[in-house]
Amino acid sequence: MIEGVKVKNLKVIADDRGRLAEILRIDDEIFEGFGQVYFTTAYPGVVKAWHAHRFQTDYITCISGMIKLVLYDEREGSITYGQFEEFYIGIHNPILVKIPPMVWHGFKNIGLEEAIVINVITRPYDHKNPDELRRPAHGDIPYDWSRKDR
Repeated sequence: MIEGVKVKNLKVIADDRGRLAEILRIDDEIFEGFGQVYFTTAYPGVVKAWHAHRFQTDYITCISGMIKLVLYDEREGSITYGQFEEFYIGIHNPILVKIPPMVWHGFKNIGLEEAIVINVITRPYDHKNPDELRRPAHGDIPYDWSRKDR
């Protein structure tokens, strides 16, 4: 596991009315702080990558569809420097992944429907001075987003 990354299994409770799952609580071992919550979507086959944050921690889950979340550790001095980590998240694997600052990350919708991803972040987004670094999805980070069975 990449240094500083943590995973929480989400317990889904189902009954006659539907389902419920707690995503993140202030008393969770992995909780660090609260800035804001947002959702983003991706259409089937779409890659949204790469980005990192200088100060912000992300907590990512997928509540509809399936994504492959990929992390890349390029932090000098990290014991996991140069390593990738893949997580399959969504309806078939409800987990929450904590991503520390300066770990590059992105995801691909690997399902057949639009994926809905929730991100809880430790700092509110600053529109005038965003804490965000970006790189192209198919650029200098040596990761192949294609399916592995081909």
